[in-house]
Amino acid sequence: MADNKKMNLITPRDVDFAKWYTDVVKNAGLIDYGHVKGTIIFKPYGYAIWENIQKILDAEFKKLGVENVYFPLLIPKSLLLKEADHVEGFAPELATVTKVGDKTLEEELYIRPTSEVLIMTHFAKEVKSYRDLPLIYNQWTNVMRWEKTTRPFLRTSEFLWQEGHTIHSNPEEAKNLTLKMLEVYAQFAETALAIPVIRGQKTEHEKFAGAAETYTIESIMYDGQALQSGTSHYFGDNFTKAFDIKFQNNNQKEEYGYTTSWGVSTRLIGAIIMTHADDFGLVLPSAVSPVQVQIIKIKDTPEINTVVKDIQTNLNQYRLFVDETDKSFGYKISEAEIKGVPIRIEIGPRDLENGCVTISRRDLRNKVQVKLADIVDYVNTEIVAYDAALFATALKNSEAKTFQATTMSEYQTILAKGNGIVLVPFCGDVKCEADVKQKTATNSRCIKEQKKGKCFNCNKDSELMVYFGRAY
Repeated sequence: MADNKKMNLITPRDVDFAKWYTDVVKNAGLIDYGHVKGTIIFKPYGYAIWENIQKILDAEFKKLGVENVYFPLLIPKSLLLKEADHVEGFAPELATVTKVGDKTLEEELYIRPTSEVLIMTHFAKEVKSYRDLPLIYNQWTNVMRWEKTTRPFLRTSEFLWQEGHTIHSNPEEAKNLTLKMLEVYAQFAETALAIPVIRGQKTEHEKFAGAAETYTIESIMYDGQALQSGTSHYFGDNFTKAFDIKFQNNNQKEEYGYTTSWGVSTRLIGAIIMTHADDFGLVLPSAVSPVQVQIIKIKDTPEINTVVKDIQTNLNQYRLFVDETDKSFGYKISEAEIKGVPIRIEIGPRDLENGCVTISRRDLRNKVQVKLADIVDYVNTEIVAYDAALFATALKNSEAKTFQATTMSEYQTILAKGNGIVLVPFCGDVKCEADVKQKTATNSRCIKEQKKGKCFNCNKDSELMVYFGRAY
């Protein structure tokens, strides 16, 4: 009864996707809600997913010469105002510190929405010559953006992320780094998270405030809405001119540096949930799952404990958990399922009599009898097949929810049938995109390619094929 009661707490995703998402997050024990609107408490299991994301990405960053740093939380108002477009983009979301104790501050301080201005000020001190370049920095930190509508992981007022910031002596090197980081994100999403992504450049309307060019990886969730899953920005000399960051080149002449910025956040956990989870709870890709293999004993006997220890030794390359609690066997299975553990091994007296264990894969929810001698080979094979199956299912869903249209009428007809992203010819004009957003409550996700046509909205000549749709 306890198992059924716990299962019934998850609303079916095809009935109410938003409610289903919240139910999965809460039942899996990922977070609790903070005392301030839009903030969350990461419980151990939820934070462990983020730690695994960090470990994998940090190693990939370091292959490209990235060095980790940490910058302060507070930004003086005068500093933030130095880059006008940047300020305008974040102004509605800024949280301001005006008092310390009962003393009013002479200058307002902003809680960082991002760290460009702090890092640019630092770069201005560090960079004097081309010999000082490039500087390739990253910080794992928190930021605050006062969101009106919040949802765990997807949009929270305070969230965790990494933000990379670099400065280079020439635009080619900076652009190359921008695209390299985009590819790091794309490969990570597809291999570690089993989430297919679309790579592309953002339109003028959607690019990052202060950027010359913004590139994105977009993923399509189970319900057909898009999710911006990572961005990489080429700033050109926009910030270096604003912060007067000059260096002496090898011809002994002064010139401005060229900067980039790139980041992913705990929004990726939301992407994992909305891509892979089902009506029974989480389904976690093995690379980031806190527990990759879980062993559940039907009875606690010396014989079973001996076998369990052997399995632990033989599968020590995995994050393996043996549930030693006094919860019921059914409850333990239910909990492992809700938490999305990729491989579950059940072992009892009857299994031992037959010289085997029962192994289940989370995505298939199956039960297979496996001989004791074959456990290692079976788990090694099945965990690879499991991740491949997650990706294949997600890719099938993405392809089924990707469409093409040439006119606004066709576009609206597709949207009326359900969520998805739609490839359309688009002029690229900021006002035209604002008009699309006003008409349809959708916006561009990214540019796919250059191709001549007629804009689907204004019918002017266009040279871009762009994905549009609803997004989180």
